[in-house]
Amino acid sequence: MQIMLSRGQTEEVGSGSRLIFGTLYPAYYSYKAVKSKDIKEYVKWMMYWIIFALFTTAETFTDIFLCWFPFYYELKIAFVAWLLSPYTKGSSLLYRKFVHPTLSSKEKEIDDCLVQAKDRSYDALVHFGKRGLNVAATAAVMAASKGQGALSERLRSFSMQDLTTIRGDGTPAPSGPPPPGSGRASGKHGQPKMSRSASESASSSGTA
Repeated sequence: MQIMLSRGQTEEVGSGSRLIFGTLYPAYYSYKAVKSKDIKEYVKWMMYWIIFALFTTAETFTDIFLCWFPFYYELKIAFVAWLLSPYTKGSSLLYRKFVHPTLSSKEKEIDDCLVQAKDRSYDALVHFGKRGLNVAATAAVMAASKGQGALSERLRSFSMQDLTTIRGDGTPAPSGPPPPGSGRASGKHGQPKMSRSASESASSSGTA
């Protein structure tokens, strides 16, 4: 347990050291080289960044397969320090001895591979873009058809409700004998009218 804890602490220290001395420190001095337009310093830091990029790429795999190796993280810190040291000039040495000759001999093949990869990636992007547009268009059409069907069903239900309401409002009164008591009420109301009309006719004949 103690060994695992110390290994984890060593990994954290190594990551922090690589971030500070392997990335931030060279980035600041690269900025100063660009600002001062010093060609010698500019070339020096460009060689460092090329070596550091290769180191980071190799580190991705070595962290998986060689992390168990004793003093693995300490060796990585020492390697970064060796690359940066103005006394050892490790980055310039590696670039001039190994990287530059290799890239110069394989430059045409690398360029051809990059062009082919670019063309294939463009074709793949266009292909997947068309497929994505087709899928989106199909989904939009299906959603529109479903929405239209739901809207027609809704309107149909509303029209049926309106027809039911209109029928209920315009239904004629049922034909048949009047309910009991309605004749008596009409008779009671009709008698005063008849007596009033009779008295009016009598008074008109008397005046004549």
